Amino acid sequence: MPSAFEYNDHHMRGNTFGKLFSLTSFGESHGTAMGVVIDGLPAGLNVSLDDLQRELDRRAPGKIAGTTSRLEDDKAIILSGVFEGVSLGTPVAVIVNNTNQKSTDYDKLKSEHRPGHADKTTIMKYGVRDHRGGGRSSGRETLSRVVAGYFAGLIIPQVKVRAYVSLLGPFEHTEILKDLYLDLSPYSFPDTSKNDEIKKYLEELKSQGESVGGRVRIIVENSPVGLGEPAFDKLKADFAKALLSIGAVVSFSYGLGEEMALMKGSAVSSYENAFGGMEGGISNGEKMLMTITFKPTSTIGDKAKEGRHDPCIIPRAIPVVEAMVKVVLADHYLRQNAYLVK
Repeated sequence: MPSAFEYNDHHMRGNTFGKLFSLTSFGESHGTAMGVVIDGLPAGLNVSLDDLQRELDRRAPGKIAGTTSRLEDDKAIILSGVFEGVSLGTPVAVIVNNTNQKSTDYDKLKSEHRPGHADKTTIMKYGVRDHRGGGRSSGRETLSRVVAGYFAGLIIPQVKVRAYVSLLGPFEHTEILKDLYLDLSPYSFPDTSKNDEIKKYLEELKSQGESVGGRVRIIVENSPVGLGEPAFDKLKADFAKALLSIGAVVSFSYGLGEEMALMKGSAVSSYENAFGGMEGGISNGEKMLMTITFKPTSTIGDKAKEGRHDPCIIPRAIPVVEAMVKVVLADHYLRQNAYLVK
């Protein structure tokens, strides 16, 4: 009989997120493949491999000037749960093969620990780690989340989730995006006239071995009312956990957020949608507004110059952010409808 410590050590790894709709991600950055198992997807939903691939392509490396030069096709392979383009109601397993690894870029990281990354803490926790690309803690793990987000979106097709860059280095956009269908490629910054400047800025950072963080704003329209639980599983709490579980995210707020620290109650109560579409942790049908902060990429200096690293991860992280929001909404949507079954 294993001790309690042994049980916890072997069985509580935190690789699964969600309750009625859940994802379990697996794989290391420089291993054979990355993948995800999705459970709770209802039967009878139309699945488009082309649409799934389109989401993965938004996140894929080597697509945006000024970011990593690592090229990966990131082709999704559906192993189970879908037959002739229709979901079966059984677990959906999807893998993406790792095809362009250059593990020698990480040789120096065998004994060096990047600040803010999981290099040091992984050794402290497990006593061993895959240093190539960050292993399990690599940003490449997020492709599993993008896959899950696509399937989550099939459950809530009426909901529109849009994330965009509100701050990246010297570039800031303070107004709330009004047109959620506007094409902001490639940098997801609302003022697309700044794209050339952003490209030049990122390329300069990369040549210097430097990195930068920033902020991302998230807007959700057409959310059903009543999503979220009154105590520990508040919708805002699950959004926070989902978004803070993205490796580079360091803060989360919703509605007026930190601005409330400087406001009186009368001012807050008169402000339209001050709580960003959630009251008491439950969706109220109004437009949801959230903001998250990304730290600068941990790989800097000579290690950044020698390897294929992002001077700023945010442009490629936008589909990951949207995916995690969709996962939370789909999970709570199924939970709320379970309450309503007579």
